[in-house]
Formats: sequence, structure tokens, C-alpha cells
Amino acid sequence: MKNVLMPAPHRILSVVHETSAEYTFRVECSDTVEHGQFYVLSIPKIGEAPISVSSRGEGYLEFTIRKVGRLTEGIFGLGAGDTIFMRGPYGNAFPVEDFKGRDLVVITGGTGLAAVRSMLQHFYANPGEIKSLTLIAGFRNKDSVLFREDLERFKERFKTIYCLDDTEAEGFKKGLVTEYIRDVPFSAFSDYNVVIVGPPEMISFSAKECLMRGADEGRIWVSLERKMSCSVGKCGHCKIGGVYVCLEGPVFNYAEAKNLID
Repeated sequence: MKNVLMPAPHRILSVVHETSAEYTFRVECSDTVEHGQFYVLSIPKIGEAPISVSSRGEGYLEFTIRKVGRLTEGIFGLGAGDTIFMRGPYGNAFPVEDFKGRDLVVITGGTGLAAVRSMLQHFYANPGEIKSLTLIAGFRNKDSVLFREDLERFKERFKTIYCLDDTEAEGFKKGLVTEYIRDVPFSAFSDYNVVIVGPPEMISFSAKECLMRGADEGRIWVSLERKMSCSVGKCGHCKIGGVYVCLEGPVFNYAEAKNLID
């Protein structure tokens, strides 16, 4: 039986430089992983960090990592053929089965797109499973845009709105994602769900904007990944009140998440 507390070595198959600060690592792995789950990646004697699965395929998983500390600097020095250590998968997942046959709105900020990318890829490959999909993805500027090829493909089958915080560029609107939630026809949806992933403030303001536009809080789902560390409910870093985010999340219905204030 697999010990999910023990890091195991995995071979890196390829590395894609998404931006100067974010790389996507494709890692050899045959685990069964649900959309929204995460792993703890590590380098011996340097450290470890929880990272969402950004894509999955036959015999591999992908992780999109932002360079923000000692561990990620070490990971950025790895390439195809090198070894990285992983433990997991951890956490719950987006209720994809409940999304099927309904309208789905996905709102992301920055690297939050990584946490929903595998789900978006699934619905792109299986468009008949949902009634419609609207994707609003925001980035700080044109140099921080992730998954450019996927974003272009998603235009073919989804209603897409891509925006940059305070600049303009071809294919992108200017402004925050909250400014474009008004374009979502919630009143026209007979049955729908909303997924919001990004920095905590972006999630909060986006959810409130959805509510102002008539969305039902019980149909809003968020992913809260802030402060996760051990990922098994032992260190307490992610504990908010009596809730361990790494165990009970990272995916929460907004009706519960709105009370998780740390």
C-alpha cells in the first residue's frame, strides 16, 4: 500500500517556461488524481511545498510553479531527466460530476488558473458534458499570462474573457476580473455553478460581485490554498477556526468559505 506521507522520487519529463517566474513541470506519475487536488513537492535538504496539479495525462502529471522561495528556486534549476520528490495526492476536488449538464462559470486570477486547468482541459475535450462554460481569466500584465496555447484553444469551445489588470494587449481586455462578471447572464441560467480561484482578496471580491449579479452563494465554489504546509492536518498552519484547509479543502462551497476568516 502506498504511504502518502513518504515522498517518492519521480522523473521530470519536460519543463515549459510559462513566464520568467512560472515554470510548468511534467512529471512521470501514474496516480489517479481528481481535478483540484494537490501534491507536496520536495527536494531533500532544501524543503517542500504544496502545489496544485495543473494538468494530467497518461503516465504524467503537471505542476505549474511560481518562483517565490528557496525550494522553488531549487526546483527551477531542475530539467528533463532530473528527479523530484512528491507525496500525495491530497485534498478534495471540484464536484465535477455535479457540474455536468449545467452551465459553468470559471473565474481565475493569476496562477489560480493552474488549479482549474485540468478541469478546463477535460471539458474542452468533452464539451457535451456541460451546457456551457464561461471562463474569465485575469493576469497582472501580458508578461504574466500562463498557458497561452490553452487560452487560445479554449476560445474555440468556451465563452472567454481574458483581462490584464491595468494594461491593454491584443486578445485581452483592460481591468480586473470583477469588472467582467457583469457580463455573465446568471438570470438566464436555469442551473449553474461558479468556480473562483486566485488570491484571497480576488476570491472575496469576485464572489461578492457574483452575489450582486444574482448568483446563489450555494452554487459558488472556491479553492483556498493559502498557508498549507504539511498537508495532513498536523502542523496547523492552514487551520482556520476548527477547519484544516488541507484536510477539508482546498475546495469549499462559498456558503462555508465565507466564514473561514484567518
